[in-house]
Amino acid sequence: MSTTLTLAAESATTQHRPLIITLFGLFVVATLVITVWAGRQTKSAADFYAGGRQFTGFQNGLAISGDYMSAASFLGIAGAIALFGYDGFLYSIGFLVAWLVALLLVAEPLRNSGRFTMGDVLAYRMRQRPVRTAAGTSTIVVSIFYLLAQMAGAGVLVSLLLGITSDGGKVAIVALVGLLMIVYVTIGGMKGTTWVQMVKAVLLIAGTLLITFLVLLKFHFNISDLLGKAAENSGKGAAFLEPGLKYGATGTSKLDFLSLGIALVLGTAGLPHILIRFYTVPTAKAARKSVNWAIGIIGAFYLMTIALGFGAAALVGPAEITASNKAGNTAAPLLALHIGGTDSAGGAILLAVISAVAFATILAVVAGLTLASSSSFAHDIYANVIRKGQASEKEEVRAARWATVFIGIVSIALGALARDLNVAGLVALAFAVAASANLPTLLYSLFWKRFTTQGALWSIYGGLVSSVVLVLFSPVVSGNPKTSMFKTVDFHWFPLENPGLVSIPLGFLLGWIGSLLSKEQPDKGKYAELEVKSLTGVGAH
Repeated sequence: MSTTLTLAAESATTQHRPLIITLFGLFVVATLVITVWAGRQTKSAADFYAGGRQFTGFQNGLAISGDYMSAASFLGIAGAIALFGYDGFLYSIGFLVAWLVALLLVAEPLRNSGRFTMGDVLAYRMRQRPVRTAAGTSTIVVSIFYLLAQMAGAGVLVSLLLGITSDGGKVAIVALVGLLMIVYVTIGGMKGTTWVQMVKAVLLIAGTLLITFLVLLKFHFNISDLLGKAAENSGKGAAFLEPGLKYGATGTSKLDFLSLGIALVLGTAGLPHILIRFYTVPTAKAARKSVNWAIGIIGAFYLMTIALGFGAAALVGPAEITASNKAGNTAAPLLALHIGGTDSAGGAILLAVISAVAFATILAVVAGLTLASSSSFAHDIYANVIRKGQASEKEEVRAARWATVFIGIVSIALGALARDLNVAGLVALAFAVAASANLPTLLYSLFWKRFTTQGALWSIYGGLVSSVVLVLFSPVVSGNPKTSMFKTVDFHWFPLENPGLVSIPLGFLLGWIGSLLSKEQPDKGKYAELEVKSLTGVGAH
């Protein structure tokens, strides 16, 4: 049955492939026009890194939503819910609750005390060169982890639409996405990236609203009927709507759930591409307003993932979803096809529209991530460490553009390896690394006057190394012939798929111990200045 349905999906996409390619092409051309236009407005480092700080709270909130609602949100979560029911929806809850931490602890103080990057905040009261090197390294590693997920999502999505089944074809698609993201960032900088993210956020919300409405219409707006049909079609019965299908069968899976939850809730406030968005607004008040807008937009979207995921389970079924992609990443596009009719032009048009929206999502997020990591390299490592503050703005921006090219090449190579993994799971790893390395250092720097340079270095490098090492030796990379990155070898010894349970407390602990054991005396005057600046905005850029 699943083979028949998959063939129907393939024939629908084959029949209407010219339309699908046209829609994709239109979006790519439109975003490139925006990027070139914004590139012409980019005249200084402030323009390239922070969009000239000209965006309003609403515009930045929309752009934050566009940056945050990634391939993991649209493709990965829909797939996780379609395959695991209640347990899949836990991703939506974690991603949304995380914004409270960002709003209450990070948004305003960061906007007030930094200039372009997280390294600016740390360097204010620490020794410049070592902490900027550490902050830049951490930013690049977290961004590359996050980029992995987007690249994997792009490969799956475009392969489905263009009927590409060969591994070489999928790798070529990943390379194409990488090339586009390099163009967006090198030409448009923060202005171009922000406008692309705003357009993408509007498209994503509109597309998700349309599918949600059509799914609910199919069930006469009776959510109970929708859930009942999803449970029946899942083959798992009532267990599909209860906790424990993915996280709960064993003690290890329960610990994995706890580890995932901690990483999702704490990770957002340490994500580099989210942190740099707070610098694009003129004031701390606008930063707070932009987070409020983002919470509203993102909250509405994650509520709609219930209709996407359970709708896919009810109308498409897990057999067809896994036949198309083992990790479930094609659940949302297949749902669009089924809602419109698998053999009709309506189904193909809906599939093309939703897939173009998902592709827009991926392009906007990879641009934001690449900008965050290239900015951190150019501003923190190149300008302040290598050139010791002597680089001109022009040289700094040129370094950022070259860094974009390098990061793009690394992301393409790693994204090709990760093409069969669930994108929501991959993003959760990026959250764990961000929460382990960046968040403890940021919070200590802003709120603890005994914090020292040694504490910052121990916290960043300790959290970064522990989280990355645990991921490398986890079932995500090897040991599981169905879902691991390397399917034919097994060198895993860490039992959990997400390292957050171990690496996040370790990041906080190392920052505390490093500061207590440090011979360096904290500059209390500098801390007092930072405290006033972060809380009031006096002297902020």
